Amino acid sequence: MKVAITGANGNVGHQAVEALSDHDVTPITHSETEEMDSEIADVTDAERVSKVLSGHDAVVHLAANPDPDADWEGVREVNVDGAYNVYEAAVENGLDRVVFASSNHVSHMYNAADPAEPESMVEAPDVVDADDPTRPDSYYGVSKVAGEALGDYYADRHGLEVVNLRIGWLLEQEDLEETQEDGEEHARYARAMWLSPRDCRDAIESATTGNVEGSVAVNAVSANDDRYLSLTHAMRTIGYRPRDDSGEALSRSTY
Repeated sequence: MKVAITGANGNVGHQAVEALSDHDVTPITHSETEEMDSEIADVTDAERVSKVLSGHDAVVHLAANPDPDADWEGVREVNVDGAYNVYEAAVENGLDRVVFASSNHVSHMYNAADPAEPESMVEAPDVVDADDPTRPDSYYGVSKVAGEALGDYYADRHGLEVVNLRIGWLLEQEDLEETQEDGEEHARYARAMWLSPRDCRDAIESATTGNVEGSVAVNAVSANDDRYLSLTHAMRTIGYRPRDDSGEALSRSTY
């Protein structure tokens, strides 16, 4: 399989390149980088996006402004228009699948301790399934809801296979430990949303190669005891099987 990865030089992007190393991968970055050989493309440049996706079977679309505190102007062009350009290019070039990097922020308002703080969490959260209505907690979350809606539309209208992968908080263990030094509402959020590097790789590989018809939305966090995002749909649809748990990781540490 020939797979393009936008945003390949980001934190999740590096995990995606490693996860799909058994395939023919084309990293796509916004600018030149010494860390990898890549195609250079700004996802807001529709013509360039179409050119770099030519000849691929699938694209993992990660390029975005990931800041949950960003204002609307900060997310609209790259997150919404950029996603539109990727979907248009996928259809133009006959790709089979788009893996869209969505986010836990599309539904976190269910359980945010403070509506003005997208990285806080109540003490007794409600379980949220991937099929529940979205409730974004920020303009960033809204932009990801829009990206998911685009995927649903292109799946229905053009027959694309689409996985809306609602990615949690990718952190190395030492970074997870540092979050526990913050206020408890933020620390609790980190424990719930943690996505370990190896679980991130497994989620991306499953989303790219698993059997999918139409569009599906799946949560991608580790098997954390403190999570509230249900993983059942991800297990059943793309075969994602997380192996790590923030509680176990922290119990082994000395933070």
